[in-house]
Amino acid sequence: QVQLVESGGGLVQPGGSLRLSCAASVNIFNIHSMGWYRQAPGISRELVAAIVVGGSTSYAGSAKGRFTISRDDARSTVYLQMNRLKPEDTGIYYCKVRVYAGQSQLDDYWGQGTQVTVSS
Repeated sequence: QVQLVESGGGLVQPGGSLRLSCAASVNIFNIHSMGWYRQAPGISRELVAAIVVGGSTSYAGSAKGRFTISRDDARSTVYLQMNRLKPEDTGIYYCKVRVYAGQSQLDDYWGQGTQVTVSS
């Protein structure tokens, strides 16, 4: 069982910044990919940004140019730097880690979620 510990959410004014972090209780060599998802009221959980262990990244259109996903392999930790935040970025942010679980099998683990509120 993989444990994920998230931190870094909070209340910020429009235009401000926050950095989220998610530490996984598994060696980086067992990780296929790591990502951040957002769930806003009345909206399905959606991908914000993801990074595979090889280093490739992907972003939702709304996040491009404002958010940066990065990884600390030594700590099996993924970060989401969020700049120029907008009210529509408000939601619960969940970390997801996909790990190798055996021959051709990948398992997903989710963090507990951290609230991000962008409001003046």
